[in-house]
Formats: sequence, structure tokens, C-alpha cells
Amino acid sequence: MDLHLAGKVAVVTGASKGIGLAVTRALVAEGVNVVAGARTITDELVALSDTGQVLAVALDLADADTPAELVGRAAHFGGLDILVNNVGAVTPRTTGFLDVSDDDWHSTLNLTLMAAVRTTRAAIPLLLARGAGTVVTICSVNAYLPDPGVIDYSATKAAVWNLSKSLSKEFGPRGLRFNTVSPGPVSTPLWLGETGVAATVAASQGISFDEARTRIIESAGGFSTGRFTEPEEVADLVLLLASDRAGNITGADVLIDGGFAKQL
Repeated sequence: MDLHLAGKVAVVTGASKGIGLAVTRALVAEGVNVVAGARTITDELVALSDTGQVLAVALDLADADTPAELVGRAAHFGGLDILVNNVGAVTPRTTGFLDVSDDDWHSTLNLTLMAAVRTTRAAIPLLLARGAGTVVTICSVNAYLPDPGVIDYSATKAAVWNLSKSLSKEFGPRGLRFNTVSPGPVSTPLWLGETGVAATVAASQGISFDEARTRIIESAGGFSTGRFTEPEEVADLVLLLASDRAGNITGADVLIDGGFAKQL
């Protein structure tokens, strides 16, 4: 299927690894020019930059001024058509709600919600200048499944979903579309890395990494598919929503969780 994305310009946040890297690779494969923002420019981003289609920009989107700086770099490719808000982080709260401090809440809200707010606010004028554009924001199954183990992350992702829906109503008449993608656990460093969710759970519960991974798969009734989602599968969904093949989809949230969420 031709997604009609060749020649478009995209900004991707959190592009150095995991879902963000998979999205960047998929966009490049479709002929898109990408401004890839990340705190660290990894070897993978350097290799993509060598194609001439990727401008890798090192910055920390937790800083209030950097989202606009990142979006402004789209001028390198002559404008902006697509924004993918991917940056975010989750910290398991293994000792309960009463130990989650104000600083913890502020950190999660700042990186996972406010970075998307600031980046989107900077991107909208550029998208409007094109006469059309799409914003796809990575949400989470935890927007549907509040979990005390990631209480601040769950609440923040619900806010991300609400934000996207509101923007779809305001800017839909002006040619912009806003959608979210809600993955369940994904085979990325966020979940399976040395300091990821599985490793943190394993350390707090005194169990092995493999046992923690199994417990994640079996929690909440388990994955219907019996496995984690692959980042490339999330990327494929992001690209479809960003394309005109999904031109009448806006204000939507699409789950990709292997059947993890069991409610209607």
C-alpha cells in the first residue's frame, strides 16, 4: 500500500531508541525527511542521518524551550507535515502512592505531558501553513488501565489522550488531524532494558528478570497473543495514521496491546 508520504517532513521526539527509532526508520523507508529529537544521538540515528533524510538534534525535551527549538529545525527541510510525539518515561512506583513525591509527579507530567503540549503548540502554526497536517502522539494502555504501580504515568497518559481529542475538535476544520496510539508493553528498553520496568520490578520483588517479564505478560489477564508488541508494529500504525490513507480518522485512540486490555 502506498501511504503517499514520500517528500513529507516529520518531527519525531524521543527518536534515539524504541518506538521513536522504529518510527523514524519507517518514515525514512517511506521517503519522509525527519527531524529526529533525542537527548543522545545514538549510532542508529547517526546511520540514518547518513541517508540525508534525517536531521538528528540532541536536546532534552524536559526543558521548556527545547520543543520549539526542535520544531524550528524542520525549516532545514522546508516545512512540516507530520509530528510524532513519542518522548516520555515511566518509573514503576514499587512502594505505593504515598511515596510518590511532588517532584516525581512534576517530572512525569513535564516529560510525558508538557513536552507534547509544547512541541504540538510549536508545530501547529507550521502545519497550518501547509494547509493540512497530522499529529500522532504515543499514549499508553495505561490510559485505559490505571495502575497504582505506575500511578503518575497512568494519569498523565490519560491527559495526553484528552489533549489530542480536544485538539482534533479545535483544528479539524482547518485541516489538521490529531490521533493517539496506545501500546501495551513493547519490546523496548523502556520495558526490557537494564533499568526498564521488568528489571525494576524484578529488583523490588526479589525475582529474576525472566520471572518479572513473565508476570508482566500474565498480569491483568495476560496478553491474548502471549507476547510483547514489537516497536515496528507500533511504527506501522503511526505511519498509517499519519498518512492520507487514514484521512478521516481524527480524535481517535488506537490500542495495540496484544489483547492486554480486556474491557470493551
